[in-house]
Amino acid sequence: MEFALALVVLALVFLVWALTPVRQGYAYTIERFGRYTHTAQPGLNFIMPIVDRVGRKVNMMEQVLDIPGQEIITKDNAMVAVDGVVFFQVLDAARAAYEVSDLYLAIMNLTTTNLRTVMGSMDLDETLSKRDHINARLLVVVDEATSPWGVKITRVEIKDIRPPADISNAMARQMKAEREKRANILEAEGMRASEILRAEGEKQGQILQAEGRREAAFRDAEAREREAEAEAKATQMVSDAIAGGNAQAINYFIAQKYVEAISQFATSPNAKTILFPVEATQLIGTLGGIGELARDAIERKGS
Repeated sequence: MEFALALVVLALVFLVWALTPVRQGYAYTIERFGRYTHTAQPGLNFIMPIVDRVGRKVNMMEQVLDIPGQEIITKDNAMVAVDGVVFFQVLDAARAAYEVSDLYLAIMNLTTTNLRTVMGSMDLDETLSKRDHINARLLVVVDEATSPWGVKITRVEIKDIRPPADISNAMARQMKAEREKRANILEAEGMRASEILRAEGEKQGQILQAEGRREAAFRDAEAREREAEAEAKATQMVSDAIAGGNAQAINYFIAQKYVEAISQFATSPNAKTILFPVEATQLIGTLGGIGELARDAIERKGS
């Protein structure tokens, strides 16, 4: 009875010893007498005690490896300080455990070396402006190199690129000068547009003024033409009357010209005193002729 109880207790101890739980996100490599046999997946796994043992506990989750700051000389001999991070995930636990002795150190050194190679082949301006290009090149190179280790490099990111202080100051001055240049160009373009609009406005104004003067000249010419026609018509009527032997018409014509001549003397700006080289009786006679002409015209209208 005691022997059977001892066997039961021994079997329970053996069973507890043989059952090995594996946490989620990990994979255990199982070794038999020091040689890899298989990989234990998350959950409860049976391992033969004494014969088998857990070799490596491999993290199968995506991990982040910090790349310490590095001083790199660019293609144009500028010293820059660079640091970054690498995201990777183990896909094959056995290869990650037995193909490389220290996986984390190997990935870090591999990334650092290729970071120097990639950035050393670029100018300083390219390293500052083409960070995505650097990340893409590093991802391809490092992923290809770590593929035999059962590792997948998911991302490589440059966290910071720090040029020397004197170069940073020079870049700040360059950026300020570039912005001032753009501001001056925009201001000059604005002034140019303003001058063009002002010139266009003046041009339109001159065109409208010229059209106005043209219209006014046309109206004045038309008025003078009508006035000349009226005067020619009146002269023709007087001439016809004179040709018909009407003495009153002659007196009217002479009186009209006489009055016009006197009015021109009166309106002259340089005339202070007007001397008439005629007698007053002549002017009265002329005015009388005008009166007789007017009475004759009224009598004809009444008859």
